[in-house]
Amino acid sequence: MEELQKDIFNNLYKKILAPSKTLCQKDFTSYGYSYGEVFELAAGLKKTLARRGSEKTLCLCTENKAVIAACVLASLTGACQLILPYSFSAHALLEMYEAVGFNAAIADHPEEMPSGVEIITPLPAAIENINPELIRNADEPFLRLFTGGSTGKPKVWSKSPRNLFSEAFYLKEKFTLSDKDLFVATVPPYHIYGLLFSVLVPFVAHARVLPDVYTFPQEIISTTNKNKASVMVSVPIHYRAMKVDNLSAPSLKVAFSSSGVLDRSDGLHFHKKTGLGITEIYGSTETGGIASRCISEHTESWKAFNIVSWKLIGERLSIKSDFASPEMKRDTDGFCLTGDEAREEKDNRFVLLGRADGIVKVAGKRVDLLDVQNKIKTLPTVRNAIVVALPAEKGRESVIAAVVACDLTETHLRKLLMDMLEPYAIPRRVKIVSSITTTATGKIDRRRIENILLADKK
Repeated sequence: MEELQKDIFNNLYKKILAPSKTLCQKDFTSYGYSYGEVFELAAGLKKTLARRGSEKTLCLCTENKAVIAACVLASLTGACQLILPYSFSAHALLEMYEAVGFNAAIADHPEEMPSGVEIITPLPAAIENINPELIRNADEPFLRLFTGGSTGKPKVWSKSPRNLFSEAFYLKEKFTLSDKDLFVATVPPYHIYGLLFSVLVPFVAHARVLPDVYTFPQEIISTTNKNKASVMVSVPIHYRAMKVDNLSAPSLKVAFSSSGVLDRSDGLHFHKKTGLGITEIYGSTETGGIASRCISEHTESWKAFNIVSWKLIGERLSIKSDFASPEMKRDTDGFCLTGDEAREEKDNRFVLLGRADGIVKVAGKRVDLLDVQNKIKTLPTVRNAIVVALPAEKGRESVIAAVVACDLTETHLRKLLMDMLEPYAIPRRVKIVSSITTTATGKIDRRRIENILLADKK
């Protein structure tokens, strides 16, 4: 950001923990918590954690948006460090526990927690317990997110208040979101996209959010229309599910999509039925938001946010942004290399050409093909394995496929993988072979592997 923008951010940041009486009386979640009650939960959490001595590391295993907002506020006061999981499954939580050793959790399903983790129930306290003058340094990491955990060693990315709230304030202004808006979300609030768009953005806009996560097409449509929601936060798989004849959403003023590329036909159907072009957000957990485009623009290219700088290094997209995690390596000018390849277009726009690092999207979730491959290689009798991504029959996401040299049956292999991987990361197509041949130089002929899998397509 420019210096003036940094000053604006610093002023807004200091006001986050100083709500007015009018704001406290306003609903944050419809039919649920007011803003005042969210601040009371934050005060109670701060008070509870203060009695436990040293700073806790709190894992947020809940879909309650008001509780998540309260935990963020409490963390801004220095009450705790936060962890957002990539999944609530027992083996995923164990992987994260082993990676960072969190010692407390707020959990919708506490029975899934690793042994020894303290389960904390948020209780309200007087807002006066929060001192708005004692707020965490804006550039000090306070939250960690995980990506790719079920497909190998979890990758951990930190976020500072500046990373998250500068993005939230920017999105609020860019898309003219206000206290008049009501958000409906089909994505959980414990992933970065859901956290930003269904908790933090509405919070800084003083808007309202519908409390639940809606995933069935008729449920999404009816909930939107019944409550006259003005902002939809969804993903490509759900826009595909809404490709129905009775689709209508007259109250919507903006519909967001992220976590994967929106299929053009799905976007055009939504536009035809609602008159609203879906706005796609491009970015990742580690980079934060980078760019956007709208289906009504009839273009494949992306327009970078005006406070995000970008350049190409070869074909690799590199960005400079206040939203990027501190772990990202930066060059001498402050640019971070992303995992995507791109081509420059006119009007300072770019077209994405694909991933350069073996990461693919399946049902909107990131999967590291190399880590899946390495996990398969640890199974009994497996002599070698190659994991690739094949184009899906519909849409633009990928189908994970594997050729495995082993003595297992496909059924037995899949059963073993169910204990190691999240369902979306398990190869949909598997070919069991006696051996995997290499070229004269000892390399795998990946084109031949792909041909085998395509020929064996079920």
